[in-house]
Amino acid sequence: MNTRETILRAALRVVGEHGVAGLTNRRIVARAGISLGSLTYHFPSQTALLREAMLLFADEEAGRLAELARAHGAAELTVEQAAEVVAGVLARLPASVEEIASLELYLQAGRDASLREAARRCFAAYDELAETVLRTLGVPRPRQLAGPVVALLAGLQLRGLATGEAPTTSTAEALTMLVRGGQETSPPPRDAG
Repeated sequence: MNTRETILRAALRVVGEHGVAGLTNRRIVARAGISLGSLTYHFPSQTALLREAMLLFADEEAGRLAELARAHGAAELTVEQAAEVVAGVLARLPASVEEIASLELYLQAGRDASLREAARRCFAAYDELAETVLRTLGVPRPRQLAGPVVALLAGLQLRGLATGEAPTTSTAEALTMLVRGGQETSPPPRDAG
């Protein structure tokens, strides 16, 4: 890993641990094990650093998700089976500082217009993957549905990170209902009490 990438990964960890407001040069150089001069040589501004960190995360996430789509693309999956695969992947994701960092960066893009193009690229990668999967499944209007699918998954992930609780409707069931136009896919679970 080169110095530039080391700095970006350190910045993501610091943002995940302390938030964007806690991103200081001192924390970055301590985490990266580099000099302050090296940091400022590679990234003259915090905005440039945040933008590049967001793009690094987006590129790696898009690659990971594309590989997942390829792995399951050859199989003839139903909408319900695809929703179960997605739910399984999300359930295995740890609430890592990198995940929290990505959410912090998206929020910061809402405050800092110079980060919005990087945020758009991130969401475009998610939308493209969702559209590809939906099209492969034969879902009508995959382009129009891709954004809501991504929003549903991101919202459920955010809710789980924020509350530490599983949603009352499973990810797979919520995704299937969205794709199927709100039709219930199975009887609701009975209350155990």
